[in-house]
Amino acid sequence: MLTGKQKRFLRSQAHHLTPVFQVGKGGVNENMVKQIEDVLEARELIKVSVLQNCEEDRYTVAEELSEGAKAELVQVIGNTIVLYKESRENKQIVLPN
Repeated sequence: MLTGKQKRFLRSQAHHLTPVFQVGKGGVNENMVKQIEDVLEARELIKVSVLQNCEEDRYTVAEELSEGAKAELVQVIGNTIVLYKESRENKQIVLPN
């Protein structure tokens, strides 16, 4: 689990990122979760945008994605979800203690 301090740090790191995935009408599916896992392994920190036509609540989408990709949910702000997962091969982000 991330501490409040670590979440604040990750939020500041994510601020300048643009969303790499969009969740639309189809909602969350296995293929999307797999792709998100792969991108998280490469980048560690990503944003996901929830489109207006998505039938699920954005918090439900955030929960499904973080559980599916075994990632930490950093923040849900507006229709944007910020996810973090420490990379095994490609560690770039050093979290504060």
